[in-house]
Amino acid sequence: MAEDTAPEAEGLASRFLALELEQSALLRALPLEEPVSHVYNPLEYAWEPHRDFVRRYCRAAKRVLFLGMNPGPFGMAQTGVPFGEAWHVREWLRVTGRVGKPPSEHPKRPVLGLECRQAEVSGARFWGLVRALCPDPRRFFRHCFVHNHCPLLFVARSGRNVTPAELPPALRARLLAVCDEALARAVALLGVGLVVAVGRFAEQRARRALAAAGLAVRVEGLLHPSPRNARANRGWDELAKARLGELGVLALLEE
Repeated sequence: MAEDTAPEAEGLASRFLALELEQSALLRALPLEEPVSHVYNPLEYAWEPHRDFVRRYCRAAKRVLFLGMNPGPFGMAQTGVPFGEAWHVREWLRVTGRVGKPPSEHPKRPVLGLECRQAEVSGARFWGLVRALCPDPRRFFRHCFVHNHCPLLFVARSGRNVTPAELPPALRARLLAVCDEALARAVALLGVGLVVAVGRFAEQRARRALAAAGLAVRVEGLLHPSPRNARANRGWDELAKARLGELGVLALLEE
């Protein structure tokens, strides 16, 4: 499975990155409102590893898109990679690049980049399962890619993670409108036939966004691996593997 070096492969990655930059620029205009005191955009300060991730693994059309909600404080907020638990990003995906700092950093949520030692349970579970199924990451990315609906992390004054669902209604509506449109464009660009939404929020947004764009793309849900999810703490790997078997993804990975 040699990496594709054709110009069209470079072109697809570049178009995907350009789409993300457009989304990021539109989101920059969003106001800062309570309960949010800090907003982290890893597409800005962690652009180098994010770009490396896309250039390495988004070089051809994808049949399956795994979709998360938004960055976690010890995942993509540190590494620029969705579900980006630092060990897997650094040691298994072999992603590299300099990580800077957000313009305003919460003292309880410092950005340490690829050297972050704090465990990101959701990311460790997600990429740990992928690694168990596909010891060579290129096998997974042959047909699959991983993306987030929203690229922003929202932090409250206390340092608590604020989910998009918790934002004030007007702000949430503006955010979701931008992210829904960007998701539809990304799905169309990659030629995705199945979106596997990780968590209920991502599933709801994917269904709405793709329906509004007139895209006949199958959307299915996967239990979120968060430790806040009681079911996920009772053997998420086996539950997720069984679900991926039902969806036909395991057979795809074995091709």
